[in-house]
Amino acid sequence: MDNLSHSVVGLAVGELVHRTLPQEPDDGRQRLRRRLLLLSCWAASNFPDLDFFLTPLLPAPLGYLLHHRGHTHTVLYAIPQAILLWAMLWLLWPSARKLLQESSSARIGMMLTLTLGFALHLLMDYLNWYGIHPFHPFDSRWLYGDMVFIVEPLFWIAFGVPMAMMVRPPAFRLLVLALLVGAPLFFTLRAYLPWGSFAALACIAVALGALQHRAGVRGASGLLAALAVGIGFVGMQGYASGQARRAVAEAVQKMNAASLVLDAAVSSFPTNPLCWNFVSVESNASAASYRLRRGIVSLAPDILPVAGCPARLADRPSQTVLTPAIALLSQQHGSLDTLRKLRNENCHFAAWLRFARAPWLHDIESTDIRFGLDSGRNFTTINFADFKNRPCPRWVPGWNFPRSDLLTPPAPPAAK
Repeated sequence: MDNLSHSVVGLAVGELVHRTLPQEPDDGRQRLRRRLLLLSCWAASNFPDLDFFLTPLLPAPLGYLLHHRGHTHTVLYAIPQAILLWAMLWLLWPSARKLLQESSSARIGMMLTLTLGFALHLLMDYLNWYGIHPFHPFDSRWLYGDMVFIVEPLFWIAFGVPMAMMVRPPAFRLLVLALLVGAPLFFTLRAYLPWGSFAALACIAVALGALQHRAGVRGASGLLAALAVGIGFVGMQGYASGQARRAVAEAVQKMNAASLVLDAAVSSFPTNPLCWNFVSVESNASAASYRLRRGIVSLAPDILPVAGCPARLADRPSQTVLTPAIALLSQQHGSLDTLRKLRNENCHFAAWLRFARAPWLHDIESTDIRFGLDSGRNFTTINFADFKNRPCPRWVPGWNFPRSDLLTPPAPPAAK
């Protein structure tokens, strides 16, 4: 997820933990505990993204692809990160250290905010189709939620508005609220969001803001409602994601009955459970080939046909509308033999394949087409000429190959 979403969710959860704990004996300690828990949960909710310091271990784009959402995004390595963050706050904040020494509720709150902050970061990153591998080194498979767009305004509104209601003075509170609501409005005007989605976000903002205002300085009804909205949204998206994958798999199978649909990766449009981007991966063993298709699927074509999905994300000039529910953006064909041969002969390409879920080989480059094909390139594109005569890279993490199903030849039939 984007770091604004991580931040507002972390701050809201830190505030909720603070408000559910017993009060400190005086106002000064109470305010200090609030600042400590908000800071610790916010920091824990963003800390794993410091893995960008690891990206120089490999040449671009491999460093980013293999080390972002890498070891710092695992359950095992969250533990030393939490200890490090606790130690930093303990050493660098003397008044907080004194509070933690004297207050059991502050210590409990700190443990909760650090645990929840790291857990929320992993969970939120799991929700989209970029993926994580949280159980490495015990299980190094990539896990993809395929539920929520990587930049999701609903989280900004649901968790940001109740927190904004606590801001003082009032003029600053209004500024924060204006920014929170203004960002979705900007994206709506730019055709990333439909007006219906913006109206829903505005209603959620008004409702949650009113709830938190009524809750007062110690109540948490607005924060609890925000949590319910967030969980409900993820549940709705999870159901819609399953429907989208099934619709794509069925449509693709009808296009070519001889192929086996290995994967249907989907990503929702922001705050829009009806429109989804998809990339399908098909294999045809008899022809030793595979095919990738990119497109848009609408789950309710009678209400919102695929041609009506927000223009900025639907790439309408490239669409080939097949039905009111399905539009294709591109189709790519590849040779399984070429893919496997290059993996065996080119160690840089083999490292890249530890990330690629939808690998397309074209000319002297390869691209994961989940992230678009603007002039055939995106941030995942690896140009083989850039690595010619280079030694094989060190520090390649041992993530499983997302497309091991393409890379492994079928077993020969058993002898009778």
